[in-house]
Amino acid sequence: MKLLYIANLRLPTEKAHGSQILQNCEALAEAGAEVVLWAARRVNHLRLPKDQHFWSFYGVRRNFSIVRIPSLDLIWLPIPLLRRVAFWLQWLSFALWAAGRARFTAADVIYSRDRLVLLLCGQKTGRQRAYEVHHVAERGPGRWLQGIVARRVDALFAVTQGVAQELRALGARAERVHVLPDGIRAARYEALPERVAARRELGWPEAGFIVIYVGQLQTMGMAKGVETLVEALAPLVGASLAIVGGPAAAVAQHRRDWLERGAAAERFLAPGQVAPARVPLYLAASDVGVLPFPDTRHFAQFASPLKLFEYMAAGCAIVASDLPSLREVLREGETALFSAAGDAPALRAALQRLHEDRELAARLGRAARAEALREYSWRARAERICSVLGGGRSA
Repeated sequence: MKLLYIANLRLPTEKAHGSQILQNCEALAEAGAEVVLWAARRVNHLRLPKDQHFWSFYGVRRNFSIVRIPSLDLIWLPIPLLRRVAFWLQWLSFALWAAGRARFTAADVIYSRDRLVLLLCGQKTGRQRAYEVHHVAERGPGRWLQGIVARRVDALFAVTQGVAQELRALGARAERVHVLPDGIRAARYEALPERVAARRELGWPEAGFIVIYVGQLQTMGMAKGVETLVEALAPLVGASLAIVGGPAAAVAQHRRDWLERGAAAERFLAPGQVAPARVPLYLAASDVGVLPFPDTRHFAQFASPLKLFEYMAAGCAIVASDLPSLREVLREGETALFSAAGDAPALRAALQRLHEDRELAARLGRAARAEALREYSWRARAERICSVLGGGRSA
């Protein structure tokens, strides 16, 4: 099966969807598909070291090929009022170019997270269209367009039950909707260093209780609740906060908040943006991974964050906001502790409990790790995708 994955992706990118897409392409190739990734040719502010290519940055094998597709990219212009227009121009130009080229490219499957690309590609005899869905628009033209695509494509891969429910409400045929959460690259987590050894390598304090948050601090303009984590953790004696991600301005604001709450500067660990392939080392050095998401439609119904599965695979104890999307994966008292979204005292109580009961923290971490390695590998996910698509066009 020749699979053409079309992604309006700035490559490399500091955002999680880049890591998700490249690891999925690697896994699909491992599962037997011939994979070609079409990514956008974009202006890029993320500069890798001269001796590093994005293959090593993302830590994936070069078992698929990448083609750059042109687009009209003016998003980099420092004119805030024009950025929204520039965004739509870039998206539309990429979709038109990619869909036009795809019409004359041999492939058994067109696979994309981009609804406009899939619509413009249209139906073609002997070719399937697969839509991977991470968010469903609430209203307006976006939802209308998403509904058209949901009804026309051959297979839909939803990352949560909430996404699947919305797709069916848009008219997608139930038998074409498959729920596949995100996951992890299992090999990356099979031989992690001991916690003290990881801390030594990173230059982190060998003793103490380290709570980590990994990833971007905003998504689609929405904060991810790290301000609640700062409020909860700053008063906790002997606890340190590690933020592995960005952007730098947001990290700096959280640092100021941390200091204003009287917490020690040396207890705020902020390495910034790191290569996805290095994330397991930071997790191995940490005691607890936190998902402090607010209770919004997006986070409650649609969130399947990479950090969730990475925390699990690294054996971190997890404290998560009590949201339906996270309860699809985690179980209270077995693989995680939950706290009410946006409730700093409740989050502090859960963290305090793990700080004082290290046996509980270790038990939660072991159970989560075993489940992640068994149930949530990209390879297992890719094999299911190939199984669905390999069966031919849905009746």
